Amino acid sequence: MEEAAWLRAPLIIDAEVVHLSADGVSDFDALHSRIADEAVALGFDLLLSGEDIRQQPLIERKTALKWMLRKSREGIQYVEHAGGHGDKLFAAVCNLGLEGIVSKKLTAPYRSGPSKAWIKVKNPKSPAATRAIDGTF
Repeated sequence: MEEAAWLRAPLIIDAEVVHLSADGVSDFDALHSRIADEAVALGFDLLLSGEDIRQQPLIERKTALKWMLRKSREGIQYVEHAGGHGDKLFAAVCNLGLEGIVSKKLTAPYRSGPSKAWIKVKNPKSPAATRAIDGTF
């Protein structure tokens, strides 16, 4: 990804690569079918910034990530943290047809895999959820 070339090394960004449709919704089928050649990395956490920062609270890691991506153009986008009213955010995500939300404790260090510090809530009507149910994922 050309966009990552201007970032200072060494960095490890926790991100998800997606293809965004014209209306800004991730399109899993377009990404995996290779018909769409444009993808974007959605960066939501920073794990290494010259040194291992996984033990720092999420809020500090996100602040550092936001600063790192401040000049980012199209290829890597910073994912903002939205605090409070998770129920309203989840309803809006579902109405837009998005996959779901991940909620993390702002004071928690990074943990890979299942953890009490974060939870993923999937939109049951999203294409990702239906693919998991019908086995096409």
